[in-house]
Amino acid sequence: MSTGTGTGTVAGTGTGTGTGTLEGTGTMRAVDVDARTGSGSRLLALGRAELTLLWRNRTALYTALLLPVAMVWATRSVIPADDLREAGLTRNAQTMSGGIGVILLLVVYYNLVTAYVARREELVLKRLRTGEVSDLEILAGTALPAVAVALAQCAALVLTGAVLLDLPAPRRPELLVAGVLAGVLLLAALAAVSTVFTRSVEVAQLTTLPLFMASLLGSGLFVPVDLLPDHVAAVCGLLPVTPVTDLVRFGWLGGAGAAEVLRTLGLAVAWAALAVFAVRRWFRWEPRR
Repeated sequence: MSTGTGTGTVAGTGTGTGTGTLEGTGTMRAVDVDARTGSGSRLLALGRAELTLLWRNRTALYTALLLPVAMVWATRSVIPADDLREAGLTRNAQTMSGGIGVILLLVVYYNLVTAYVARREELVLKRLRTGEVSDLEILAGTALPAVAVALAQCAALVLTGAVLLDLPAPRRPELLVAGVLAGVLLLAALAAVSTVFTRSVEVAQLTTLPLFMASLLGSGLFVPVDLLPDHVAAVCGLLPVTPVTDLVRFGWLGGAGAAEVLRTLGLAVAWAALAVFAVRRWFRWEPRR
């Protein structure tokens, strides 16, 4: 990618373990980012470039499209049905509400860590900053395909739960939407933060593991936090993905009072604000040399 008098061509490595380049020759179509156009046009141009790279990278495409479905199905087989019954839940309900968290972790968090690191190591982020595209537009444009895929999968999961698993329609859809959107923003920001200590795409498999495992085991994706021992639940209730999972569950199954909803929303906003601050303070636009 290069930038000149108002235009630039986006190029870079693909997410996952593969690489890809967007050039203006052959079958690879150039994507121009014209500084004279509006912010929306620049975002779409960057998003189209990222989508092309995602489509050409089979590893990243598998992670975004197939792995979340396999993970959601796998978690259903290990969810303790007896414990859930005591809490007034069913295995299907827990699978669907926790499945949204799994989708956000894999599609948004993991894929964006590898995408941001790949673009940084190939100096794509640094070159984009020499033009008129703002920092926020660069990060948001890179995230657009992953966010779109995640939202589509979440919608498909809700539809699947209602049609195939005989679950009721979401009782408070506004909380369900708030939970998903909060999760997208939070995990996109945390992905950018994770690149600070991720030196290569290959290392991303290790640096993303702590948050992934902590969220999988302690944020209500397998078992609601309320069913954990009191001292463990107190700690797990403060994990970054826990308020996202709680909002999704409140939205789908209901049963939460106003005070509990406000506390959960406040925790989600606090984590998102902290993550955004960390991105502004420590995000690196070029590799360490």
